[in-house]
Amino acid sequence: MPRAPVPLTVQALAALVDGRVAGDGSLVLTAVGSLEGADGATLSLLSSSRYLPEFQASGAGAVLLRAADEDAPGGPRVRIVVADPQRAMAEAIAAMFPAGAAAGSVDPSAILSAGVRLGTSVVIGPRVWLGPGVVLGDRVRLGPGVVLEDGVHVGEDSELGPNVVCYRRTLIGRRCVIKAGAVLGGAGFGYISGPQGHRRIPHVGGCVLGDDVDVGANSCIDRGSIDDTVIGAGTRIDNLVHIGHNARLGAGCLLMGGVVLAGSAELGQGVVVAGHAAIGGHFRVGDRARIAAKSGVISEVPPGADFSGFPARPHREFLRAQAAMYRLSKITDELEALVHTGSGNG
Repeated sequence: MPRAPVPLTVQALAALVDGRVAGDGSLVLTAVGSLEGADGATLSLLSSSRYLPEFQASGAGAVLLRAADEDAPGGPRVRIVVADPQRAMAEAIAAMFPAGAAAGSVDPSAILSAGVRLGTSVVIGPRVWLGPGVVLGDRVRLGPGVVLEDGVHVGEDSELGPNVVCYRRTLIGRRCVIKAGAVLGGAGFGYISGPQGHRRIPHVGGCVLGDDVDVGANSCIDRGSIDDTVIGAGTRIDNLVHIGHNARLGAGCLLMGGVVLAGSAELGQGVVVAGHAAIGGHFRVGDRARIAAKSGVISEVPPGADFSGFPARPHREFLRAQAAMYRLSKITDELEALVHTGSGNG
């Protein structure tokens, strides 16, 4: 069950989020919520001026907002001025709803093979299966039905949701969150084709996740064929993402829902890949580049570049090409009208 919130005064919250109070700093807040439907004990946020109508109609006790909106008319009178309301709200939620220190427990239905090593305060749910030599760090939490094959290592404070499967040679860092149904370290899609069909290529590499990596529900990260598939520290992966064998992601990447990385694709640090984009095999996307939704990358992407379209190209170039196509449609209509006119005169 959700933990009860920790009541905090506006002044205490402002100190936590490095904010400045305008109004009654002694007001006690016991909940967080959206502007709509909030009551006088709720902390809310105004993330953009376009939500000013909702702000002005809100009954929230206090609102996190930027300095540009501090003097907005109407709305809640208690305001906490911050540089980034969304980041401040995340910090406020962490303070008001702290994670509890769960006592260690192993469900009686769990199966632990020989050589399993458990850290302190580990929680293992129902029907979990741990293969020989599995190592769980302190405070690791495994949901129902998790399967960890031989020698899998999970770092301290990491959490694996229901029915997560980690094949052998999977290494998970500290403070990682793997959501329900994710599959890590399975064999990649590798075959040698010939007259007799498609012969499987053995995949004997590993799957390595750095610290603070999130993997969304039903996402799959294949192990390497010979070398390892590597996910850099602090990378966040959304639901239904597929990462092929030998792919390498730098630190701090963001992959949105439905993204596909083919085998041996490489992302630098801080790369952002929007929903349903695909990165071809053996291509590198440079540090801090951004790939737009639905794009198909089939060439190298320079560091810091914005690419979009299929085949993906620099974003401004893609927009110019699209604009030219729309103009071409109009020109085609004009040409057809001229042809019809000429036919009538004949």
